[in-house]
Amino acid sequence: MAVFLGLVVGFIIMLIASPGNAVAGFRFVLLGGMRRLGDVLYFATPILMTGLAVGFAFKMGLFNIGASGQYTMGMFFALYVAFMWDLPGSTHWIVAILAGFLGGMIWGFIPGIFKALLNVNEVITSIMFNYIGMYLVDMWIQNNGVMYNSSMTRTRYIDSGVQIPALGIAGSNVNFGIVFGILIAIILYIVLEKTTFGYELKATGHNKHAAEYAGMQGKRNIILTMVIAGGMAGLGGAFAILAPSAIAGSSMTYEPINIIATNGFTGIAVALLGSAHPIGTILSATFISYIQRGGTLTSLVGFKPEIIDIVVAVIIYFSAFAMIMNTAIARFIKARLGKDENEPLLELGEEPVEEVESQMEQDTEKEAE
Repeated sequence: MAVFLGLVVGFIIMLIASPGNAVAGFRFVLLGGMRRLGDVLYFATPILMTGLAVGFAFKMGLFNIGASGQYTMGMFFALYVAFMWDLPGSTHWIVAILAGFLGGMIWGFIPGIFKALLNVNEVITSIMFNYIGMYLVDMWIQNNGVMYNSSMTRTRYIDSGVQIPALGIAGSNVNFGIVFGILIAIILYIVLEKTTFGYELKATGHNKHAAEYAGMQGKRNIILTMVIAGGMAGLGGAFAILAPSAIAGSSMTYEPINIIATNGFTGIAVALLGSAHPIGTILSATFISYIQRGGTLTSLVGFKPEIIDIVVAVIIYFSAFAMIMNTAIARFIKARLGKDENEPLLELGEEPVEEVESQMEQDTEKEAE
């Protein structure tokens, strides 16, 4: 419902901006991504990882708004290994990816320490570390003659042996990064839903004091959560920068222009739209990447690509109002069925009060006998 309403609002804005081109522009939004499926998957990879970083922290009751800094730091660590380390081609890209994971973990560890030991709000520390990380990375790259090409004002091209193997879709940068991202999301789902560690994280997120009373180590879990979340965002940076380019002889590059990576903030939208669920995050990242790719084509009929940012923002707003929407829909359905609005609905598996009391009386009699 949130997606549908967001698209409707986007179409209305197109009608207001340019009535004659609104239908053609909206057709690009809905169908344009079908022409660029390879690019959809490539651009979905980094926002999938930052979405997992934000969503995983949500499960712990933490708001990891520092995914951009962790993403940038992971990108730098991957670039450093790519340019400065001499490794065999078969393992070089693997080590570079792991370096990106390490860079993100370090940048998530620091806000985790502040939160766990000093109870400093993670929103403040993590958003500050977005700027610290961005300025540090820009400074380190510009001062490194091996990595930085001053004539292009960006990093040099990465050797093909360090690039993540491509998936073979012509004209796109899509590579095995999307496969790794989906596998990581599945692993996170298993950890959260099927392991004791995941249960402790969610329990601590629901009620830290009750979890500590039950013997769970809240401070340790906070630090581990931020470290893992930072690592996910760092992997997103590594997957983005180590991707093969669709242009022969080139690669992805990083331009130090003192601008925070937008993929980190898009990851927040991805996590919210996916309800912070790892599998839902896969779907929401693919969807947002899909309409973004289609949205870039709206410029062919006179629209600015920012129209898609408006659509995504509206979708997120409606997602945030999901509880209100669910309540309104429930009232509407009960009214249509002729039920009393004040009559409580039975949950799945819940028995009527009379049956419960009868069963309790029988159990009491058995115990007395």
